[in-house]
Amino acid sequence: MLFLLLFLGALGCLALTRALLWKGPMGPVAEALPEGVVDMHCHTAGIGAGGSEARISAALRASWRFRVYLKIFGCSEKLLTQHGDCFIMDGINRSVGESKRVRAAVILAMDAPYRDDGSLDEDAVEVWVPNRFVGEAVAAYEHLLFGASVHPLRPDALEELEWSKAKGAVLVKWLPNIQNIDPSDERLAPYYRKLVELDLPLLTHTGHEDSFSRTDNRLGDPKLLELPLSLGVRVIAAHVASAGENEGQCNVERLLELMPRFPNLVADISTLTQFNRKRFLPRVLREERLRGRLLYGTDHPLTNTPMVSAWLYPLRLTLGQMWRISRVGNPWDRDVMLKAALGVPAEVFERSGRYLGV
Repeated sequence: MLFLLLFLGALGCLALTRALLWKGPMGPVAEALPEGVVDMHCHTAGIGAGGSEARISAALRASWRFRVYLKIFGCSEKLLTQHGDCFIMDGINRSVGESKRVRAAVILAMDAPYRDDGSLDEDAVEVWVPNRFVGEAVAAYEHLLFGASVHPLRPDALEELEWSKAKGAVLVKWLPNIQNIDPSDERLAPYYRKLVELDLPLLTHTGHEDSFSRTDNRLGDPKLLELPLSLGVRVIAAHVASAGENEGQCNVERLLELMPRFPNLVADISTLTQFNRKRFLPRVLREERLRGRLLYGTDHPLTNTPMVSAWLYPLRLTLGQMWRISRVGNPWDRDVMLKAALGVPAEVFERSGRYLGV
Protein backbone atom coordinates (compact mmCIF):
# COMPACT_ATOMS: atom_id res chain seq x y z
CA MET A 1 0.00 0.00 0.00
CA LEU A 2 2.83 2.37 0.91
CA PHE A 3 4.56 1.62 -2.39
CA LEU A 4 1.37 2.37 -4.34
CA LEU A 5 0.93 5.68 -2.53
CA LEU A 6 4.54 6.64 -3.22
CA PHE A 7 4.15 5.66 -6.89
CA LEU A 8 0.96 7.69 -7.28
CA GLY A 9 2.59 10.61 -5.49
CA ALA A 10 5.56 10.50 -7.87
CA LEU A 11 3.22 10.45 -10.87
CA GLY A 12 1.35 13.40 -9.46
CA CYS A 13 4.57 15.37 -8.99
CA LEU A 14 5.65 14.59 -12.54
CA ALA A 15 2.28 15.65 -13.91
CA LEU A 16 2.39 18.91 -11.93
CA THR A 17 5.96 19.64 -13.03
CA ARG A 18 5.02 18.97 -16.66
CA ALA A 19 1.98 21.27 -16.39
CA LEU A 20 4.01 24.09 -14.85
CA LEU A 21 6.95 23.83 -17.29
CA TRP A 22 5.00 22.97 -20.46
CA LYS A 23 6.40 24.83 -23.51
CA GLY A 24 4.67 23.23 -26.49
CA PRO A 25 6.07 23.01 -30.04
CA MET A 26 8.84 25.35 -31.15
CA GLY A 27 6.77 26.82 -33.97
CA PRO A 28 3.45 26.46 -35.81
CA VAL A 29 2.67 22.83 -36.62
CA ALA A 30 1.41 22.09 -40.15
CA GLU A 31 -1.92 20.30 -40.43
CA ALA A 32 -0.60 17.63 -42.81
CA LEU A 33 2.69 15.74 -42.70
CA PRO A 34 5.01 16.42 -45.66
CA GLU A 35 5.51 13.89 -48.45
CA GLY A 36 8.10 13.50 -51.21
CA VAL A 37 10.91 14.72 -48.94
CA VAL A 38 14.59 14.43 -49.89
CA ASP A 39 17.04 13.60 -47.09
CA MET A 40 20.20 15.39 -48.18
CA HIS A 41 22.47 14.03 -45.41
CA CYS A 42 22.73 10.23 -45.18
CA HIS A 43 25.83 8.14 -44.46
CA THR A 44 27.05 4.72 -45.45
CA ALA A 45 30.23 2.86 -44.47
CA GLY A 46 32.27 -0.20 -45.29
CA ILE A 47 35.18 -2.46 -44.42
CA GLY A 48 36.45 -3.08 -47.94
CA ALA A 49 34.16 -6.05 -48.60
CA GLY A 50 33.09 -6.71 -52.17
CA GLY A 51 35.93 -4.64 -53.61
CA SER A 52 34.65 -1.31 -52.27
CA GLU A 53 38.09 -0.30 -50.91
CA ALA A 54 36.25 1.40 -48.03
CA ARG A 55 38.11 1.50 -44.76
CA ILE A 56 37.67 2.13 -41.05
CA SER A 57 40.71 2.84 -38.88
CA ALA A 58 42.05 0.15 -36.56
CA ALA A 59 41.43 2.45 -33.59
CA LEU A 60 37.81 2.98 -34.53
CA ARG A 61 37.24 -0.72 -35.28
CA ALA A 62 38.62 -1.57 -31.83
CA SER A 63 36.27 0.85 -30.07
CA TRP A 64 32.70 0.28 -28.92
CA ARG A 65 31.55 2.82 -31.52
CA PHE A 66 32.28 0.45 -34.42
CA ARG A 67 29.93 -2.27 -33.17
CA VAL A 68 27.23 0.26 -32.34
CA TYR A 69 27.48 1.91 -35.77
CA LEU A 70 27.18 -1.43 -37.55
CA LYS A 71 24.19 -2.36 -35.43
CA ILE A 72 22.30 0.83 -36.18
CA PHE A 73 23.11 0.34 -39.87
CA GLY A 74 21.33 -3.01 -39.45
CA CYS A 75 24.35 -5.14 -40.29
CA SER A 76 27.46 -6.84 -38.92
CA GLU A 77 30.99 -7.59 -40.08
CA LYS A 78 29.82 -11.08 -41.04
CA LEU A 79 27.02 -9.73 -43.24
CA LEU A 80 29.33 -7.23 -44.91
CA THR A 81 31.90 -9.96 -45.58
CA GLN A 82 29.22 -12.18 -47.08
CA HIS A 83 27.36 -9.59 -49.15
CA GLY A 84 29.84 -6.74 -49.65
CA ASP A 85 29.73 -3.17 -48.43
CA CYS A 86 26.73 -2.45 -50.67
CA PHE A 87 24.68 -4.38 -48.11
CA ILE A 88 24.30 -1.15 -46.11
CA MET A 89 23.03 0.76 -49.13
CA ASP A 90 20.66 -2.12 -49.93
CA GLY A 91 19.03 -1.59 -46.55
CA ILE A 92 18.88 2.19 -46.87
CA ASN A 93 17.30 1.99 -50.32
CA ARG A 94 14.73 -0.52 -49.09
CA SER A 95 13.86 1.55 -46.03
CA VAL A 96 13.50 4.80 -47.99
CA GLY A 97 11.36 2.95 -50.52
CA GLU A 98 9.04 1.89 -47.70
CA SER A 99 8.80 5.43 -46.29
CA LYS A 100 5.56 7.36 -46.68
CA ARG A 101 7.31 10.70 -46.25
CA VAL A 102 10.80 10.52 -47.77
CA ARG A 103 11.31 9.65 -51.42
CA ALA A 104 15.10 9.83 -51.74
CA ALA A 105 18.27 10.04 -49.67
CA VAL A 106 21.65 11.46 -50.64
CA ILE A 107 24.33 8.86 -49.82
CA LEU A 108 27.55 10.60 -48.84
CA ALA A 109 30.99 9.38 -49.79
CA MET A 110 33.81 10.28 -47.40
CA ASP A 111 37.21 10.87 -48.97
CA ALA A 112 40.47 10.06 -47.18
CA PRO A 113 42.62 12.73 -45.52
CA TYR A 114 45.48 14.15 -47.57
CA ARG A 115 48.63 15.91 -46.45
CA ASP A 116 49.42 19.48 -47.43
CA ASP A 117 51.75 18.20 -50.16
CA GLY A 118 48.87 16.31 -51.80
CA SER A 119 49.88 12.82 -50.66
CA LEU A 120 47.39 10.39 -49.14
CA ASP A 121 47.72 10.25 -45.34
CA GLU A 122 47.03 6.56 -44.68
CA ASP A 123 47.84 6.79 -40.98
CA ALA A 124 45.23 9.51 -40.42
CA VAL A 125 42.32 7.61 -42.01
CA GLU A 126 39.34 7.37 -39.63
CA VAL A 127 36.57 6.51 -42.09
CA TRP A 128 37.10 6.25 -45.83
CA VAL A 129 34.16 5.64 -48.14
CA PRO A 130 35.67 6.09 -51.62
CA ASN A 131 34.03 8.49 -54.02
CA ARG A 132 34.18 6.01 -56.89
CA PHE A 133 32.55 3.27 -54.82
CA VAL A 134 29.54 5.39 -53.87
CA GLY A 135 29.25 7.02 -57.29
CA GLU A 136 29.14 3.67 -59.09
CA ALA A 137 26.99 1.86 -56.52
CA VAL A 138 24.26 4.47 -56.08
CA ALA A 139 23.33 4.30 -59.76
CA ALA A 140 21.76 0.89 -59.16
CA TYR A 141 19.28 2.14 -56.54
CA GLU A 142 15.92 3.78 -57.16
CA HIS A 143 15.79 5.88 -53.99
CA LEU A 144 19.43 6.90 -53.54
CA LEU A 145 21.32 9.93 -54.83
CA PHE A 146 25.07 10.47 -55.08
CA GLY A 147 26.79 12.77 -52.60
CA ALA A 148 30.41 12.98 -53.73
CA SER A 149 33.41 13.55 -51.47
CA VAL A 150 36.60 14.86 -53.07
CA HIS A 151 39.49 16.09 -50.96
CA PRO A 152 40.65 19.42 -52.41
CA LEU A 153 44.36 18.65 -51.95
CA ARG A 154 44.42 15.39 -53.90
CA PRO A 155 46.29 15.87 -57.19
CA ASP A 156 43.31 14.80 -59.32
CA ALA A 157 40.70 16.79 -57.37
CA LEU A 158 39.35 18.82 -60.30
CA GLU A 159 39.10 15.77 -62.54
CA GLU A 160 37.35 13.84 -59.77
CA LEU A 161 34.81 16.64 -59.39
CA GLU A 162 34.08 16.45 -63.12
CA TRP A 163 33.70 12.65 -62.90
CA SER A 164 31.33 13.06 -59.94
CA LYS A 165 29.15 15.56 -61.75
CA ALA A 166 28.99 13.27 -64.80
CA LYS A 167 27.88 10.44 -62.49
CA GLY A 168 25.00 12.50 -61.15
CA ALA A 169 26.47 13.92 -57.93
CA VAL A 170 24.09 16.44 -56.35
CA LEU A 171 26.62 17.83 -53.85
CA VAL A 172 30.14 17.43 -52.46
CA LYS A 173 30.65 16.46 -48.82
CA TRP A 174 33.53 17.42 -46.51
CA LEU A 175 34.26 16.64 -42.89
CA PRO A 176 37.27 18.96 -42.42
CA ASN A 177 37.84 17.97 -38.78
CA ILE A 178 39.02 14.47 -39.77
CA GLN A 179 40.04 15.06 -43.40
CA ASN A 180 42.68 17.75 -42.81
CA ILE A 181 40.87 20.40 -44.85
CA ASP A 182 41.25 24.09 -44.03
CA PRO A 183 38.45 25.76 -46.03
CA SER A 184 40.25 29.11 -45.79
CA ASP A 185 43.38 27.84 -47.60
CA GLU A 186 43.92 30.12 -50.61
CA ARG A 187 45.32 27.17 -52.59
CA LEU A 188 41.77 25.80 -52.80
CA ALA A 189 40.53 28.67 -54.98
CA PRO A 190 40.67 26.62 -58.25
CA TYR A 191 38.70 23.85 -56.54
CA TYR A 192 36.05 26.34 -55.44
CA ARG A 193 35.82 27.79 -58.94
CA LYS A 194 35.29 24.29 -60.30
CA LEU A 195 32.43 23.74 -57.84
CA VAL A 196 30.81 26.94 -59.10
CA GLU A 197 31.37 25.93 -62.73
CA LEU A 198 29.78 22.51 -62.12
CA ASP A 199 27.03 23.95 -59.91
CA LEU A 200 27.89 21.52 -57.11
CA PRO A 201 26.98 22.68 -53.58
CA LEU A 202 29.49 22.02 -50.81
CA LEU A 203 27.99 20.28 -47.77
CA THR A 204 30.59 20.71 -45.07
CA HIS A 205 30.59 19.79 -41.40
CA THR A 206 30.56 22.85 -39.15
CA GLY A 207 31.21 22.88 -35.43
CA HIS A 208 33.00 20.30 -33.33
CA GLU A 209 33.01 16.58 -34.11
CA ASP A 210 33.22 13.88 -31.42
CA SER A 211 32.27 10.67 -33.24
CA PHE A 212 35.83 9.66 -34.08
CA SER A 213 38.99 8.74 -32.21
CA ARG A 214 40.81 11.94 -33.24
CA THR A 215 39.70 15.25 -34.70
CA ASP A 216 41.01 18.76 -35.31
CA ASN A 217 38.00 20.83 -34.31
CA ARG A 218 39.67 24.09 -35.29
CA LEU A 219 38.87 23.09 -38.89
CA GLY A 220 35.13 23.03 -38.15
CA ASP A 221 35.07 26.78 -37.49
CA PRO A 222 32.30 28.32 -39.67
CA LYS A 223 34.38 31.47 -40.15
CA LEU A 224 36.81 29.44 -42.29
CA LEU A 225 34.09 29.26 -44.96
CA GLU A 226 34.41 32.92 -45.96
CA LEU A 227 36.75 32.09 -48.86
CA PRO A 228 34.48 29.63 -50.72
CA LEU A 229 31.46 31.82 -50.00
CA SER A 230 33.22 34.90 -51.39
CA LEU A 231 34.01 32.93 -54.57
CA GLY A 232 30.35 32.06 -55.10
CA VAL A 233 30.26 28.46 -53.85
CA ARG A 234 26.85 27.35 -52.59
CA VAL A 235 27.73 26.17 -49.08
CA ILE A 236 25.54 24.00 -46.83
CA ALA A 237 26.67 24.23 -43.21
CA ALA A 238 25.93 20.80 -41.74
CA HIS A 239 24.20 20.72 -38.34
CA VAL A 240 24.01 24.54 -38.19
CA ALA A 241 27.40 24.39 -36.41
CA SER A 242 25.60 23.13 -33.30
CA ALA A 243 28.59 21.99 -31.26
CA GLY A 244 31.57 23.62 -29.61
CA GLU A 245 33.29 26.99 -29.71
CA ASN A 246 36.12 28.67 -31.56
CA GLU A 247 37.98 31.72 -30.28
CA GLY A 248 35.70 31.67 -27.24
CA GLN A 249 32.55 32.11 -29.32
CA CYS A 250 29.79 29.55 -29.89
CA ASN A 251 30.07 28.05 -33.38
CA VAL A 252 26.35 28.59 -34.01
CA GLU A 253 26.79 32.33 -33.46
CA ARG A 254 29.87 32.35 -35.72
CA LEU A 255 27.77 30.80 -38.46
CA LEU A 256 24.86 33.18 -37.93
CA GLU A 257 27.17 36.17 -38.33
CA LEU A 258 27.95 34.98 -41.88
CA MET A 259 24.32 34.65 -42.97
CA PRO A 260 23.52 38.31 -43.77
CA ARG A 261 26.75 38.68 -45.75
CA PHE A 262 26.45 35.56 -47.91
CA PRO A 263 23.10 34.68 -49.52
CA ASN A 264 24.77 31.54 -50.94
CA LEU A 265 25.08 30.09 -47.40
CA VAL A 266 22.42 27.70 -46.07
CA ALA A 267 22.39 25.06 -43.32
CA ASP A 268 20.93 21.62 -42.70
CA ILE A 269 19.08 20.56 -39.55
CA SER A 270 20.56 17.05 -39.36
CA THR A 271 21.27 15.88 -35.76
CA LEU A 272 19.43 18.84 -34.21
CA THR A 273 16.94 16.51 -32.51
CA GLN A 274 19.78 14.52 -30.94
CA PHE A 275 19.82 14.73 -27.13
CA ASN A 276 23.20 16.51 -27.08
CA ARG A 277 22.19 19.13 -29.68
CA LYS A 278 18.45 19.59 -29.15
CA ARG A 279 18.92 22.73 -27.08
CA PHE A 280 19.87 24.56 -30.30
CA LEU A 281 16.71 23.63 -32.23
CA PRO A 282 14.37 26.29 -30.74
CA ARG A 283 16.85 29.05 -31.52
CA VAL A 284 17.51 27.76 -35.03
CA LEU A 285 13.81 27.62 -35.87
CA ARG A 286 13.15 31.12 -34.53
CA GLU A 287 16.31 32.80 -35.82
CA GLU A 288 15.44 35.44 -38.43
CA ARG A 289 18.84 35.10 -40.11
CA LEU A 290 18.03 31.46 -40.91
CA ARG A 291 14.59 32.11 -42.35
CA GLY A 292 14.42 30.46 -45.77
CA ARG A 293 17.94 29.02 -45.29
CA LEU A 294 17.31 25.62 -43.64
CA LEU A 295 17.35 22.23 -45.39
CA TYR A 296 16.07 18.85 -44.22
CA GLY A 297 18.59 16.11 -43.44
CA THR A 298 18.84 13.25 -40.95
CA ASP A 299 22.51 12.25 -40.57
CA HIS A 300 21.25 8.67 -40.86
CA PRO A 301 21.89 6.26 -39.19
CA LEU A 302 22.09 8.43 -36.05
CA THR A 303 18.34 9.08 -36.14
CA ASN A 304 17.83 5.34 -35.69
CA THR A 305 19.21 5.35 -32.14
CA PRO A 306 17.97 6.33 -28.65
CA MET A 307 19.91 9.59 -29.10
CA VAL A 308 16.95 10.77 -31.19
CA SER A 309 13.62 9.99 -29.57
CA ALA A 310 10.24 11.63 -29.10
CA TRP A 311 10.53 10.76 -25.40
CA LEU A 312 13.28 13.38 -25.09
CA TYR A 313 10.65 16.11 -25.53
CA PRO A 314 8.16 15.76 -22.65
CA LEU A 315 7.73 19.54 -22.41
CA ARG A 316 7.20 19.97 -26.15
CA LEU A 317 5.02 16.99 -27.11
CA THR A 318 1.93 15.45 -25.58
CA LEU A 319 2.08 11.91 -24.22
CA GLY A 320 -0.01 10.78 -27.17
CA GLN A 321 2.40 12.35 -29.66
CA MET A 322 5.44 10.80 -27.99
CA TRP A 323 3.77 7.39 -27.98
CA ARG A 324 2.62 7.57 -31.61
CA ILE A 325 5.94 8.82 -32.95
CA SER A 326 7.98 6.29 -30.99
CA ARG A 327 5.84 3.47 -32.39
CA VAL A 328 6.62 4.30 -36.03
CA GLY A 329 8.95 1.64 -37.40
CA ASN A 330 10.36 3.39 -40.46
CA PRO A 331 13.23 5.65 -39.30
CA TRP A 332 12.61 8.30 -41.97
CA ASP A 333 8.88 8.52 -41.25
CA ARG A 334 9.61 8.69 -37.54
CA ASP A 335 12.13 11.49 -38.04
CA VAL A 336 9.78 13.55 -40.22
CA MET A 337 6.94 13.08 -37.72
CA LEU A 338 9.12 14.15 -34.80
CA LYS A 339 10.49 17.26 -36.48
CA ALA A 340 7.08 18.26 -37.83
CA ALA A 341 5.48 17.84 -34.38
CA LEU A 342 8.20 20.01 -32.85
CA GLY A 343 7.37 22.80 -35.26
CA VAL A 344 9.87 22.45 -38.11
CA PRO A 345 8.16 24.38 -40.96
CA ALA A 346 6.85 22.48 -43.98
CA GLU A 347 9.09 24.56 -46.23
CA VAL A 348 12.21 23.08 -44.60
CA PHE A 349 11.15 19.57 -45.62
CA GLU A 350 10.33 20.75 -49.14
CA ARG A 351 13.43 22.86 -49.69
CA SER A 352 16.09 20.10 -49.85
CA GLY A 353 14.77 18.60 -53.08
CA ARG A 354 14.37 22.00 -54.74
CA TYR A 355 17.81 23.17 -53.61
CA LEU A 356 19.49 20.07 -55.05
CA GLY A 357 17.44 20.14 -58.22
CA VAL A 358 15.87 16.73 -57.67
